[in-house]
Amino acid sequence: MGQSGDSAAGDPQRAWLIVGMMVLFMLINFADKAVIGLAAGPIIKDLHLTNGQFGQIGSAFFLLFSISAAGVGFIVNRVPTKLVLAVMALIWAVTQLPMLGVVSLPMLLASRIVLGAGEGPAFPVALHAIYKWFPDDRRAFPTSFVSIGGPLGIGLAAPLLTWIILDFGWHMAFGFLGVAGFVWVAIWVVLGKEGPLDAHQVEAGADGLEQVPYAALLTSRTFIGVTLAGFSAYWAVTLAVVWLPSFLIKAGGYSPTATGWIVMLPPLLQACLSPTLGFLSQRLLARGVSSRVSRGMLTCFCVMLAGTAMLLLSKSESELAQIPLVMIAFAVGSVTYALAPPLIGEISPVHQRGAMLGICNGTFTLAGLIAPWLMGHIVDVGANPAQGFRDGFMFAGLLIVAGGALAMILINPNGDLERFPRRESGAARENVPALQA
Repeated sequence: MGQSGDSAAGDPQRAWLIVGMMVLFMLINFADKAVIGLAAGPIIKDLHLTNGQFGQIGSAFFLLFSISAAGVGFIVNRVPTKLVLAVMALIWAVTQLPMLGVVSLPMLLASRIVLGAGEGPAFPVALHAIYKWFPDDRRAFPTSFVSIGGPLGIGLAAPLLTWIILDFGWHMAFGFLGVAGFVWVAIWVVLGKEGPLDAHQVEAGADGLEQVPYAALLTSRTFIGVTLAGFSAYWAVTLAVVWLPSFLIKAGGYSPTATGWIVMLPPLLQACLSPTLGFLSQRLLARGVSSRVSRGMLTCFCVMLAGTAMLLLSKSESELAQIPLVMIAFAVGSVTYALAPPLIGEISPVHQRGAMLGICNGTFTLAGLIAPWLMGHIVDVGANPAQGFRDGFMFAGLLIVAGGALAMILINPNGDLERFPRRESGAARENVPALQA
């Protein structure tokens, strides 16, 4: 398959248009997640909730999130991604509408569970869609753009949603996101298209690999390492979505308006950092640096740096130190979602890639099921809310550093590829060397 502009297969303009739509897709996805944290104060007050109960609402979002991510991963191996993406976004939009009326705790829980089921597969399906447009050695850069759609959803939406919550009530913030979802679906139906790289073209994925048993893929060092790094980074993501605004107000002493602007800073840092490191990773790969270093070690270093910043944040009381630490702790680790998915694509046969991306995403997002509830419990049993938040962030920092360090030891795509069977060529098996990607 020829390439144009050395970056995309077939039609590069269409390829980057699809990337842009996936960025907007992820922006809405994370805005849907972030609204619950931004509206935490009014929701807790209106529904008379404890911190622990609110933490359960945050965790409820992830009850079916991981199962859905893994299950839909298998579906997109057979069903066009254009259709799957449209159905998912439609579910998001419809789920927000009940929030415009009288809301009870059971209704809010049900809404977040269904929304989580619809949003669980978002990132792996979005990546599967763009991987149909970009070959393996050109994926890090476009992947980095899709990965920043999430933080942009928090960063750009936070001040707007905060304004809507303060001036019009938290119900209207949910309604606004529902409308945004419907608009995206309408545009996607017109502009969406499947890419030319599919399961019948080995250039699209792990070159030369035949069917690999899922047991071998799921127990490979690279899959386990990427999942650990993703789990550690996602622990920070879910704390940012559910609890960071409350931490800034109760432990930092910031006003709700100031909090809305501060919450915007980590996503803006990530929006700069992910494409930069994605481009750097791609250049290192082109110069012959192994994937273990250019993708794996770079990812794990960022995760450990984020965990270290979170540890320091748990002890910091200075405003000058808190804001930079918040930015590093809740932005740098998310580089994982730009650099790590290409590692999964690298070791997976093309016709198994969607499932592997879904299973990986479904596994590491289990952090979202645990982290919000655990933080709420720690806050409730703490000497006071401020100290409870600090204790919770200290625990999170230790977990994230440990996860990043262990992942760095494990990730080894070349070693995994050497163990997998390869395609037959004529009567004899080709002796294809392990990829240096």
